[in-house]
Amino acid sequence: MDSIKTKIIERLSSIKYPEFNRDIISFGILKDIVIDNDIIKILLNLKTNNENHKKEIKDKILSLVKTEFDFNEVLVDFIKEIDQSSNADSKIKNIIAVASCKGGVGKSTVSLNIACELAKKYKVGLLDLDIYGPSLPTMVNYKEQPQMKDNKLIPIEKFGMKLMSFGFINNENSPTIWRGPMVARMTQQFFDNVEWGELDYLILDLPPGTGDIQLTLVQKTFVNGAIIVTTPQDLSLVDVKKGSDMFKKVNVPVLGVVENMSDYLIKGKFEGINNLNDATLILNGKKVDFINDKGEFELSVDIFKGMGGEDESKRLNVPLLGKLNLDQNLSVSGDTGEPYVLNFFDTFNANEFKNISNLLSSQ
Repeated sequence: MDSIKTKIIERLSSIKYPEFNRDIISFGILKDIVIDNDIIKILLNLKTNNENHKKEIKDKILSLVKTEFDFNEVLVDFIKEIDQSSNADSKIKNIIAVASCKGGVGKSTVSLNIACELAKKYKVGLLDLDIYGPSLPTMVNYKEQPQMKDNKLIPIEKFGMKLMSFGFINNENSPTIWRGPMVARMTQQFFDNVEWGELDYLILDLPPGTGDIQLTLVQKTFVNGAIIVTTPQDLSLVDVKKGSDMFKKVNVPVLGVVENMSDYLIKGKFEGINNLNDATLILNGKKVDFINDKGEFELSVDIFKGMGGEDESKRLNVPLLGKLNLDQNLSVSGDTGEPYVLNFFDTFNANEFKNISNLLSSQ
């Protein structure tokens, strides 16, 4: 019997998930195969509302099994283990993914500061799902392993939030070399085996790409929506679009786009001119306006050319939630373990994070 099931699974791995290059077996939707004499029932656990995808998968399975195996009756049933009401025993109200297929665009920085801003008003958790390169332990300056209680991990609590990361568990800084199924299991365990308790928001910091972590997430967990992070340049946007389109294919709504590293604000003071009205200062080809009679000035310079955030928000027909400037303090905050929004208040970026969080909580 087991040998027949093994052969069937091998053959089912030739069926691609609709609109993806991944097969349905590696996608993790096969729940069980039940064989009773000459009747076979194939059970699928598929979290999607796309009826066309369901029909396509079912038709291909029926055709393959009827053609290649000798059963009088072939049945394909969909079961639903997880829905909107079953996230972490119904205690998490909203799960929001922060994503980008492109690496190095600042997803972790955006995730942490949005979570911190939301935590000023709500119960918030932050889950770092980057198995291969977790950054949360450094960004919050916490290196100790979490405690266990009743076979569940207890999240780290800091800055008024509940935090979890593979980096807290693998604290010896050893490289992680895992294959897809192991990554998928670990991703699922961060939901099933972590005592999150009651949360208004769980923010997910996703790794780059559209691999095992992303696919496990959208198939096994109800995600209320995704935030797409990009930078202005077209090179970044090429990859970012892949991440955006992945969420659309699996019916996870994109809530909006955040553009990071939009420009750089130069501040300075010009001295040595008695009459500032007669002074003209040109910096980087732009005329600089003095902001007071002391000769102090500000100039916004677009380091990276392009309109990535605006272009992607228009393509997806979703809001451009915010544009974050290049800011040395934002970078240093990530290295020192002190979230930016908790130390810098009346700044452009602090106000952008506040606006982004307000827009999310109003949706």
